[in-house]
Order: sequence, then structure tokens, then C-alpha cells
Amino acid sequence: MRTTGRGTRAARSRWRPAMTAVAAFVLLVVVWELVKLVVPDDGVSIAGTRVLPRTSDAAMPHVWTVLGRLSDPEVAGAAQQRSIGAAVLSGALFTLRLSLGGLLLGGVLGVLLAVVMQRSGLLERALLPYVVASQTVPLIAIAPLVAGWGGKIAVFGQPWQPWASVMVIAAYLAFFPIAVGMLRGLTSPRTADVELFGALACGWWTTLVRLRLPASVPYLIPSARLAAAAAVIGAIVAEISTGTRGGIGRLIIEYAQAATGDPARVYTAILGAAVLGLVAAWAVGLLDLALRRYQGVAR
Repeated sequence: MRTTGRGTRAARSRWRPAMTAVAAFVLLVVVWELVKLVVPDDGVSIAGTRVLPRTSDAAMPHVWTVLGRLSDPEVAGAAQQRSIGAAVLSGALFTLRLSLGGLLLGGVLGVLLAVVMQRSGLLERALLPYVVASQTVPLIAIAPLVAGWGGKIAVFGQPWQPWASVMVIAAYLAFFPIAVGMLRGLTSPRTADVELFGALACGWWTTLVRLRLPASVPYLIPSARLAAAAAVIGAIVAEISTGTRGGIGRLIIEYAQAATGDPARVYTAILGAAVLGLVAAWAVGLLDLALRRYQGVAR
């Protein structure tokens, strides 16, 4: 009976994230439709200030209307028909690749930066304020600069590609939470444990690999989840700012231009972007499974 109970708890633990995501989506749909039902079409204003949004079909189409648009052709009368759902899926996959590439690049940079700051207190005091300040610069201002600078350089003799600018900007947003989380994790071991390694004549590298890095895993996973969401946001904003084609960000701009006559279409792209964020978070969940043995008691 105990084995059966443990197996049931393990199965529930595996399925809990998926069930939570489905429940959250259902709750969002219910709230969306409830707002449309209760709030007037013109919204609610108090003393000339709008406090609740418009809920007309032009501003907030029904959920089933948005889902139904996924099967409609993207361009009516085109020789090679492609549905809106296929276009959203293609754009989401394009942006997902750039987001994961930016997450990997930013993650490596964040981990290396955290190790350097942990190694030297002087470097930590010198670098950490600039690391924090880097996140206060508006992303919409950085994206054109990165695209402009990238157009003037070549990597291994190859010209700079527009998608590379998107990946760099995604990495720019992703490195910060990982650097801060890793720094907190690297400094989390107890003083007694660090002194024990020193008493055993373990050098800095051995202490880092055997003590500090395993201790930082519980801090790394939540930071990586935040970084994944930031990388997706950075990639979408970068696609919009730089005009990079093929991604979900470009689709949002293109569909928004027709939002007056077809408001449900732009929401299909927004839905694709939301699902993209969930997929990126799921990818970090794979890292969580791979490193779970370093997180103490299994959850």
C-alpha cells in the first residue's frame, strides 16, 4: 500500500504543472467572458476617467471567435492558402528558437558573471550596480542600436543576420535574473561547510564544483524560469522594433493593422505569444528534472 501511495503521489506531482496550466487557462477564459457579460460595451468611466475597458466585440472578441479564426485562411484568395493557425504556429516556432538561443546565451553569461562576482568581492561591488542598472534602459531603445551595430560587423566572415540581433536582445534580458540568482546561490553554503572544504585543502575550483554549484541549483531554477519569460518578451519586442520577419512579434504588428475590421485576428497572435511563454517555461522544467537530485528532498 505504501508503494502504491508513493506511486500515486509521484504521478500527481508529474501531472500537476500541466493540470495547473490548463486550470489557469480555463479560469482566464471564464473571467474574460464574465467581464464581457457584466461590463457595458463602452466600459465604465468615473469623472471622465475610464476605469474598466470597452467590452464590445471590436475591443474584446469572444474566446470562441478567436479560436475559430485559427482555421481561417490568412490571405483570402491566395494561390497557396495558409491558415492563420499555421501562420501563428510558424511564427511562434521561429521566435521560440531565438528565445531559447537568447536564454542559453544569457544563461552562460549570467553564470560566468555570477562566478566572477563570487570569486572577488571587489568585482561584485564594482559590477553588480551596473548589472542592475542595465535593466533600467528601455528595451525599445536598445533594439535599434543592436541592429545598427550588428549590421556593421561580421562573425567568422559571415554578415550579421537580423535574427542575431533578436537573440542578443533576448540574452540581454535573460542574463540578469540568472546572474542575480546564481550569485545568491553561490554564496548560500554555510560558513562551516566552506571552512570544512578549506580544512581538507580543497582549492577554489574544487569548492566551486563540489559545494557552491550544487548549492546554487535551487536558486538557479526559479531564476531560469524568470529568464525564459524575459527572453520571450525580449525576442518579441526586438522583432517588432527591428522589423525582423518570420516571428510572432511581426505577426502581431501585421495583424494589428487590420484590427479595426478583424479584431479577433490580432488576438490569435497574442494567444500564440502566450503559449510561447508557457513552452519556454516548460523547457526550463526539463532543466529542473535534470538537476532535481541537487535540490534536496524530492518534491
